Amino acid sequence: MSGLFISIEGTDGSGKTTQIKLLEKYLKDKGFYVVCTREPGGNPISEKIREIIIDKENTGMTAVTEALLYAAARAQHVSNDIMPILNDGGIVISDRFLDSSLVYQGYARGLGIKTVKDINRYAVDGLEPDMTFFLRLKPQDGINRKKNQDKHELDRMESEDDKFHTMVYSGYMQLARRNKKRIHVIDALKSVEDIHAEIVGAIERLFKEKGI
Repeated sequence: MSGLFISIEGTDGSGKTTQIKLLEKYLKDKGFYVVCTREPGGNPISEKIREIIIDKENTGMTAVTEALLYAAARAQHVSNDIMPILNDGGIVISDRFLDSSLVYQGYARGLGIKTVKDINRYAVDGLEPDMTFFLRLKPQDGINRKKNQDKHELDRMESEDDKFHTMVYSGYMQLARRNKKRIHVIDALKSVEDIHAEIVGAIERLFKEKGI
């Protein structure tokens, strides 16, 4: 089979990590070669760029600089981590991908969708997830979840004001409406088990469509 690329999106605190682990186990139990990764990050170079992006001391970072850093990390991520696995017929599950930049920098930072897509054209090299799950959670609920996590200190992006996080949420909803076939919206307030079942159902339909 050809590889499959699945991305998990959501506002901070929406439970992406939990669902990625459950999906990974489900797919591995079915005998698939599965690799989980994240953005920004996934490899030593991209992880170093991540440290710059989320460092709370970098308060003077411009929106364009931020977008370019995300794109740089993504370029390395695609080349180093995602494409080799897909070319080997594996399944890649990524915690965030280009959709995050479209909403965080395109919508919330005000750069615009076209600008962010242009910045990322060479970074993604035409790659798009086969399926994306957006775990919908109102921004304040997400931040409260993060604050309640033991010893979790909010990073530079998480520390943005309520207006910024509301714009991110709105951006995701607009993006989902424009990409209904690829982006599956799931209520993140549902139980962990119900969310996992919904994700598995969508994945099984994707397998059927692709004859897997």
